[in-house]
Amino acid sequence: MAAQQGFDRRSLLRGGVAATAAGAIGLSAAGTANAAGSSAAYRSQGARAKAVAEPRIYSTEEWGARPPSSAIVVENHVPTFIVVHHTAEPGNSEDYSLEHAKKICRDIQNFHMDGNGWADTGQQFTNSRGGYRLEGRHRSLEVVRGGTKHVQGANVGSHNSEVIGIENEGLYSDVDVPQALWDSLVQLVAWIAGQYGTDLANIQGHRDFNSTECPGGVLYGRLQELRDAVGNALGVKSAEGLLTWPLLKPGAVGPQVRAAQHLLRAKGFKSVPVDGVFGTGTKRAVAELADSYGIEKHACAASHHSKVDETGYLGSDIWPLITPSVRSAGAGDVQDAVSTLLRKTRGTVSSVEELTQSDWKRLLS
Repeated sequence: MAAQQGFDRRSLLRGGVAATAAGAIGLSAAGTANAAGSSAAYRSQGARAKAVAEPRIYSTEEWGARPPSSAIVVENHVPTFIVVHHTAEPGNSEDYSLEHAKKICRDIQNFHMDGNGWADTGQQFTNSRGGYRLEGRHRSLEVVRGGTKHVQGANVGSHNSEVIGIENEGLYSDVDVPQALWDSLVQLVAWIAGQYGTDLANIQGHRDFNSTECPGGVLYGRLQELRDAVGNALGVKSAEGLLTWPLLKPGAVGPQVRAAQHLLRAKGFKSVPVDGVFGTGTKRAVAELADSYGIEKHACAASHHSKVDETGYLGSDIWPLITPSVRSAGAGDVQDAVSTLLRKTRGTVSSVEELTQSDWKRLLS
């Protein structure tokens, strides 16, 4: 039953719940990604950052790209985020050759143009398992070199005017990336971040924006390591202790699921069971909620023929829709969700009524 107690945000911030280290962005109640708060501080450091040489990047011409079907859009501002993806399909090839990397780019472009109906490849850059970096969407390399604008891609739902996307060849849900891919990723991200003065906290994973497995649990878990490595290359300190929304998938169990079930019931999905098991009823409610807000599925294979059905995944674009700013919203179910999470985290309780998105992230961490 609901605990008839309030929630002390200040006590929680002081020591009730530890922040997660991997990934993170702030999200408004509408699900919009916001830059991390350290941006101004980083830009002042950025003026003193070490220069990072442009790594070898194979152009669209060099890998035999088709011409885009319509004009490439160039945003008249720098991107806020650098977003890491994995291709998921066709899997983890042991062909580490340059020719294989070029073929992957051609396959991606064909799928994006012929399968998705896009004007060109969705991501701005592709990184192969053999450590080869390639331009994805036309003009991306040229525009990043300028350092003041960026090519609009098609790799993060609802945020493509804000991001530069890098597809990493392979599936990294259970296995780690090859060392060659990791080294080339660090070099590529360091160069892009140096060109734009990117806040290192804004080196993100696809799942920080959409409800998707991408870039895989293992690679996603290394994003803080990536930020640190990029910061070392640039000679600036990387932000730590960043908060993120958890990704819940069908089959998950535990207090996070139970809290989500309470919150879904508070949104009107009264048939959702409160059993801590992400079953059919919970999946259906999440899918219906996403559909009602016009949130499209964003499969973890942004670049290939993914066989993974991510319908009903509950992640960064869903949590803001079900986490209210006041504890009394949704009557007892929201209070029950808070109580469930406080028991998990051993947080402190008092009479504070308001709940920020950061508070919810801390509770869910």
